Amino acid sequence: GVGRVLGGAGRERPLVVVNKSTVPVGGGDYVSRLLREGGAGKESFRVVSNPEFLREGSAVLDTLFPDRIVLGGESEEALEIMRELYRPIVEQSFPSPIEPRPKREVPLIVTDLASAETIKYAANAFLATRISFINEISRFCELVGADVGEVARGIGLDHRIGGEFLEAGIGWGGSCFPKDVAALRAMAEGRGLGMPLLAAAEEVNLERRREAVRRVRSALGGSLEGERVALLGLSFKPGTEDLRGSPALEIAALLLGKGARVAGYDPVSAKEAARRMPGLEPCHDPYSALEGARAAVVATAWEEVRALDLVRAAAIMRDPRLLVDGRNALDPEAARAAGLLYSGFGRG
Repeated sequence: GVGRVLGGAGRERPLVVVNKSTVPVGGGDYVSRLLREGGAGKESFRVVSNPEFLREGSAVLDTLFPDRIVLGGESEEALEIMRELYRPIVEQSFPSPIEPRPKREVPLIVTDLASAETIKYAANAFLATRISFINEISRFCELVGADVGEVARGIGLDHRIGGEFLEAGIGWGGSCFPKDVAALRAMAEGRGLGMPLLAAAEEVNLERRREAVRRVRSALGGSLEGERVALLGLSFKPGTEDLRGSPALEIAALLLGKGARVAGYDPVSAKEAARRMPGLEPCHDPYSALEGARAAVVATAWEEVRALDLVRAAAIMRDPRLLVDGRNALDPEAARAAGLLYSGFGRG
């Protein structure tokens, strides 16, 4: 591998090897072992962990305007080289032209290898757990007639909590959250530690997909055999074509498994989704997916979905014209006024 090749490369001074990828805790020590296997002496290299915190679809912005920079290592010489590398971003930070981030010096966290590697896993696990928490609260809101949007706004204004990642619906997906939560649990269990909170977060997330399907099945009389159901949005979040860990595809699999005919709309990912999910009819227009459908599920809050002509949607769908809003992206009153049977998450 690359580590062994680097270990065999000649150099005049110690080589700084930086781990940017999310690797299991202990990955820095593993890289050191590979370098030594390649022929490098113990003093000829320094390994540093520098985990990235880039959001898919916003990577350049997050590189130039990070919330923090994390460095982990044992060599002060190597860490000083990394400080110098990041100095322009840390000290010459200016307001983001896109997001309301004030001008400030970017926090630079310098710690040991294991702590730096753990920070990345803990950050993603915490964000995933926040989403599952608000989804649990959304279930309670439905029981008592509360509005989860108002509840999220009310608790999010507490500076100790904050308002991000408190959006109820069909839950989290993508390439990072599922992988990192599972990896953190596996690393813990391999050391004899159970993590019941993370296990619950995963179960709540899966249950949201099942709930969307249950609502469709109930509205259609208990059977989905031969019924046309539209999925609006297929990528795991708007602004990306990425289908990894997509809640929409998980819902599609559940629907197809119950005999439904599933039409999926996505502005960028419909064709690839159909390739990955045999039986899914790809649609590049939301109304093509809705034509003749008795039920639809909003799975990804693309702007094209938020701007849906609800009257037109109701006119081309068939009774009961169920709209399961898995992202709480649409106006419930407008949907009902258009003739749709609206079903949101945690909206009373």
